[in-house]
Amino acid sequence: MEEAITKTDLPLKLFSRGKVRDTYELPDGNLLMIASDRLSAFDVVFGEGIPYKGRVLTELSLFWFEKLAGVVENHLISTEVPAGLPDYLKRRSMVVKRAKPIKLECVVRGYLAGSGLKEYSASGTVCGIPLPPGLKNSSKLPVPIFTPSTKAEVGHDINVNDEEGKKIVGEETYEKVKELSLKIYSSAADYASTRGIILADTKFEFGVYDGKIILIDEVLTPDSSRYWPADKYEEGKNQPSYDKQYARDYLETIGWDKKPPAPALPQEVIAKTTEKYIEAYEKLTGKEFER
Repeated sequence: MEEAITKTDLPLKLFSRGKVRDTYELPDGNLLMIASDRLSAFDVVFGEGIPYKGRVLTELSLFWFEKLAGVVENHLISTEVPAGLPDYLKRRSMVVKRAKPIKLECVVRGYLAGSGLKEYSASGTVCGIPLPPGLKNSSKLPVPIFTPSTKAEVGHDINVNDEEGKKIVGEETYEKVKELSLKIYSSAADYASTRGIILADTKFEFGVYDGKIILIDEVLTPDSSRYWPADKYEEGKNQPSYDKQYARDYLETIGWDKKPPAPALPQEVIAKTTEKYIEAYEKLTGKEFER
């Protein structure tokens, strides 16, 4: 198994360093976005990386950008690594347009899970949206719902309702990203179902470029989406999923308080998490992942 890439240090101006992605400014004004193998769980970044994770995230985003080309424009310019930069950037880098990010995490939920399930259990709503009584853990919602959140500088993102969302980004922008998010989710969920996968929920990020709203960052990866195997789906309980859930489940068993510093991950947990990411790629694309 290849060594995980957990940090980059390039002879370019650093634009931003997120939990997983490092983005640099290119001389022509575009950006170089690199998906590292860093693992973030419960908003804490771990010391060990998950081998191949950054490549899975990048190649799956590229797959979806192409599949959704008729639904929404995106920020991708090229997958070529600019001359003079190290080989390890291959298959984990994208040269992208420098769009102005819209300050909302655009979340769409088609099933009841995670924080949505917690809120529904307490109040019968998800992000303030009333839902029918009698829904259970992992129930399919009557229709997919748009439940955006703010981009928190520190800690967890905060869910907002339609009214609050319109105040943050303006009514016209809000309605447009809501419409796009629901349209992309619907298109992606329909396709995923043909591959035997349920897309339970996902989040998108949008930016403005040349006056147009386009899709930016990653899209429909196991880091930004909850994917479940359709043949194992059973309403009323937690579903197995194709993502870092294996690592999260392990972390729930060790008494960690979910605050930094992150505990060390056993090799077995790292290897199993790698396999989950690769399985997601292969199931969705129908192609073998090149190791």
